[in-house]
Amino acid sequence: MQALYYAARGNLRWLLRLHPQWSQRQLAQALGMSRSWVSKWIKRLQSAPPDDEEVLQGLSRAPKHPPERLDARVIDRILEIRDQPPEGLGRTPGPKAILYYLPRDESLQQAGLRLPRSTRTIHRILCEQGRICHQLPVLNDPQERPAPMQDWQLDFKDASSVPADPHGKQQHVVETLNVIDVGTSVLLAAHVAPDFTAETALQALAQTFQQHGLPHSIRLDRDPRWVGAPQGSDFPSAVLRFCRSLGIAVVVCDPRQPQQNGFVERYHRTYQEECLAQHRPTTLAHVREVTEAFVKHYNWQRPHQGISCGNRPPRVAHPELPALPQVPDVINADGWLRQLDGQHLVRQVNRHGSISVNLAHYYLSRSLAGQRVTLRIDGVNGVLHVQHPHLRRKSFPLKGLQRQALPYQRTDDAGGIARTSFARRTAASGLSKRSGLPLMLRCQEAVVLTMLVPHTPCAALRVNSAQGLSREVFSPNVYELAKGVDISLFSCYIFSTC
Repeated sequence: MQALYYAARGNLRWLLRLHPQWSQRQLAQALGMSRSWVSKWIKRLQSAPPDDEEVLQGLSRAPKHPPERLDARVIDRILEIRDQPPEGLGRTPGPKAILYYLPRDESLQQAGLRLPRSTRTIHRILCEQGRICHQLPVLNDPQERPAPMQDWQLDFKDASSVPADPHGKQQHVVETLNVIDVGTSVLLAAHVAPDFTAETALQALAQTFQQHGLPHSIRLDRDPRWVGAPQGSDFPSAVLRFCRSLGIAVVVCDPRQPQQNGFVERYHRTYQEECLAQHRPTTLAHVREVTEAFVKHYNWQRPHQGISCGNRPPRVAHPELPALPQVPDVINADGWLRQLDGQHLVRQVNRHGSISVNLAHYYLSRSLAGQRVTLRIDGVNGVLHVQHPHLRRKSFPLKGLQRQALPYQRTDDAGGIARTSFARRTAASGLSKRSGLPLMLRCQEAVVLTMLVPHTPCAALRVNSAQGLSREVFSPNVYELAKGVDISLFSCYIFSTC
């Protein structure tokens, strides 16, 4: 527990630096702690220097004279009264009712056992035994209309009128990736494809950035093609890394909260009722034809009753859109790690004396086997710091980082780009070496290999869908593995490329 609390205090200081405008309720919900705990530790952290590690140790809360522990028979009787109400009580008894019935139990009186004297003790026992569950408070998230072309919303829409392929996909045969600007309600892009995977979705997103520039932020739902990561991964998915390396903030909607992505969801209703339901396209070419025509109709002819448009078409209401920063020629491939600077993790040392962080192993000491250690991420220098009372502070360079700048677009002069850590590690496993690729293509390769992890029930289907991948992205041996040869080799290489 000491390591867990240490990590929670470190993450509180990290969140205070990352989101200084957050309320105590938002901090408590993000950390899974109480508001009183957050209030107490905010005062302690503000009274200490910003980089003081000693303040995170905390003080002992153990009472000097702890009361006698309740007997197991008393706890069993409390749970029995809770599960089987006595004397025909027609409701589930709470702590007050249980406190009334306990002194009237003859077996407990004859045994002379100590009984709880407060409902707080009974409430704590019921919570510990899973009889009372607490729900997190629901926080309202009012949003103001952002400036034009600053915040985008993205989502997939299924063209359900396209019939299933008897020898291929049975659902979502053709999908459209729609990109809406929240500030103007302008439809920026509508990519139609039959095979939207994590790789093709990233490619469509990169194409949109090249066409319109870089926004301040984008909002996504929890589609696995956006936020999916392999089991055991601690760092964001390839799409999130790609955007953060470009300096774009990524907002992921909460589970089962489509209203948080309301602008693009509302467009989906219009797109379905006024386009797909009217034309009923049955082929990929037909979907692309009607979608392209509807995009022009939506932006330039159809009156939009949103506040920003004033019952005018979006492009008529906003004839001149502000210019956005263009994609840079060279990108810091590890720029996404800066947002994790100061975050704390907790790991249990295995029997070999090692810990695992993001599918990479770091050796500490065999004497710590079975114990928990606290880890702090130094996102500026790409270093992992280990904190434990019986271990002198150790630091490890994070594995899997590029530690170099990469071009955004692909180049023919691949010889001037250093080989990636993925190439080095695959070469050690008997695969052929390959020259490095730009950031976008490396992220594409990472998300494609994510589909090949045999942890999911759809692994076989995903492997078959990988047969249509371009040879430009993979080296020959990697391409053969993507077609179904031993895919288990990739379980430890997935995110070392980006």
